[in-house]
Amino acid sequence: MWRPRTTRVIAYAAAGVLMLGMVTLAVVVAPQFKTFDRVMLVLFGLLCAWVLHMLARCRVVADASGLTVVNAFRTRRLAWAEVVAADMNVGDPWPTLDLADGTSISAMGINGAERTRAVRDLRELQTLLHTRTPEPS
Repeated sequence: MWRPRTTRVIAYAAAGVLMLGMVTLAVVVAPQFKTFDRVMLVLFGLLCAWVLHMLARCRVVADASGLTVVNAFRTRRLAWAEVVAADMNVGDPWPTLDLADGTSISAMGINGAERTRAVRDLRELQTLLHTRTPEPS
């Protein structure tokens, strides 16, 4: 399984600080704010925390039958034969998986911001793709 470390730490820390701030603000806010306004502050904090969680949950999981790519708002299950290549150019935020049907998807579970780790993870994925993908006849 490949998943970014820095993104998860920052996203969950930011979500915690954001929720703490929103709850504190809802309790301490000026008296002209009504209960509805205070509840909406907390709900907005929850919405922001949920979006951060969705970004932090990204991963790429390999098993015997293929890859599961979990991006922020979509999960795709791919058989090994469906994935043609995995590439990431310098400066890209994450690799792109080229699929047999001519389309491509991003693999947000390998984060380009973690340069050394991203290169290592991408090489591991490419090696696994090479060993698992059937040779064309």
